[in-house]
Amino acid sequence: MTDARTQEITRTALRVHNARLIDGTGTAPVDNAVVVADPDGTIVYAGPAATAPEVPEDPASVRTVDAGGRSVLPGFFDCHVHLAYAHGAHPGRRAELDPVLVTLDTATRVRQTLDAGITHARDLAGLSAGYRTAVETGRIVGPRLHTAVRVISHTGGHADVRLPDGTDLSAGMSEIADTADEARLAVRRVLREGADVVKICATGGMGSPYDQPDDEGLLEEEIRAVVDEARRHGGKPVAAHAQGNAGILNALRGGVTSIEHGYGIDERALDLAGERGVFVVPTLSTVYAGINKATMPDYHYQKKIRWSGITKENIARAIEYGARIALGTDAAVGPHGVNLMELSYLVDLGMDPMAAIVAGTRTSAELLGVADRFGTLTAGRTADLIVCDGDPLKDIVVLGDPANVVCVIQDGIVRKDLLRAAPTGRRP
Repeated sequence: MTDARTQEITRTALRVHNARLIDGTGTAPVDNAVVVADPDGTIVYAGPAATAPEVPEDPASVRTVDAGGRSVLPGFFDCHVHLAYAHGAHPGRRAELDPVLVTLDTATRVRQTLDAGITHARDLAGLSAGYRTAVETGRIVGPRLHTAVRVISHTGGHADVRLPDGTDLSAGMSEIADTADEARLAVRRVLREGADVVKICATGGMGSPYDQPDDEGLLEEEIRAVVDEARRHGGKPVAAHAQGNAGILNALRGGVTSIEHGYGIDERALDLAGERGVFVVPTLSTVYAGINKATMPDYHYQKKIRWSGITKENIARAIEYGARIALGTDAAVGPHGVNLMELSYLVDLGMDPMAAIVAGTRTSAELLGVADRFGTLTAGRTADLIVCDGDPLKDIVVLGDPANVVCVIQDGIVRKDLLRAAPTGRRP
């Protein structure tokens, strides 16, 4: 807990050299590159060593990182996680644990996510805004957090996990709204609890026992009410859990910021999303790494199997269409701490490796509204970056193994450092 606060007090400039720079803008890599940040953590230079600022005479005034010829990239984003829950755990399971254990386990997952190369994460239900504050104030180390706190659903919808007797198993994750007025009240409640983003259910889902992904969730008029209420309170973005195409269209017409999952998205919806600048967050990890018959209720397993091929076909088409895709994993449905495997799934469905990297950095920063400060390694941006073994442009899978993410730097501060134990002066 004190480590982050101590580092904040003893800040120095940062110089990363002997690097292969992939800056997140989509431009070609720069070999023998240097990244320099000032003591406030702002990048002042990122480019070829030949034109880099001179090394300060006082070595104590700068933290030097020798990348050893490895790839240096912006810190990545995961725009769809559920950090309050263990992998595969039903939301109701959290109620069985002592709240202290829940807090400690969640903090561990937060740190695990950072160590995987994720310097920003958007939690779409279940995570208290207190964790965001804990990271901001240095109480814990982890990605910068945006949180929806709760998810808004209708009775019997995807996020309604109450038993027939009314017992709520959501552990505070759900808000139920069945009219436009109730939807407005639900938005006001989650904003009162500190939400950065409002999440709604526009369709049914895989893990919910009462519905199907093709079932529609909130009515279009209710979605419009949510979007309007979020607009009235600082223009908060609205993320829509939307799997079946009818609900996707309702969400798009209702004015949401992002379509989460989008498994059934068709050409009509892709056209509408493109017209309105709406982001698509495919969460392919739930398809590639989220199906385990031994640990899933049969209804969940059957839906996953039925939708797996449909999802791959439709997201491949979305990639071909040039949809505005941001990176999200739905971690908790899939494993925590291997977030960047999502990049390899995007590439498997047709995305170029450089485009996948841009999706996980610059485009995701645009979705979260922070692209003026994060998402690329360019002058004036904050020094969030990672160093990785291997060449992700030749083999994107290398980024999915946290062991290959040998250094994580956040705000100019080294948060993870495996370089001291690794040989340098080589190009992996």
